[in-house]
Amino acid sequence: MGIRTDVMDNIPKAIGMKMLIRSMSPKVIIADEIGSKEDIEAIEYAITSGVKGIFTAHGASLEEIKENPILKELILKNKIEKVLLLDQKHNVHLIYKKEEEERKCYLSNYSY
Repeated sequence: MGIRTDVMDNIPKAIGMKMLIRSMSPKVIIADEIGSKEDIEAIEYAITSGVKGIFTAHGASLEEIKENPILKELILKNKIEKVLLLDQKHNVHLIYKKEEEERKCYLSNYSY
């Protein structure tokens, strides 16, 4: 962690993320083990506030991760750019990547 890193503990993730966004204007938020509806709402709040995020979700198998309702919802809402899998041998596997065309299509649906 760097000199400009703030760590919050003893508070629910969703509340902590929203507090940080409102009071500290972070560029990036990192949270471990997302898994609740409140986490999704806080992540969506962060994204709409222009904050990038790195989040983990744990699973016993690739199938379990693919069926994770939290990840599924964020992917279906076009909020996640990449999903990486760290296996037991510490190898990293890219299992989902939002395509550039999807981003262009997503952005073109907005009227400015």
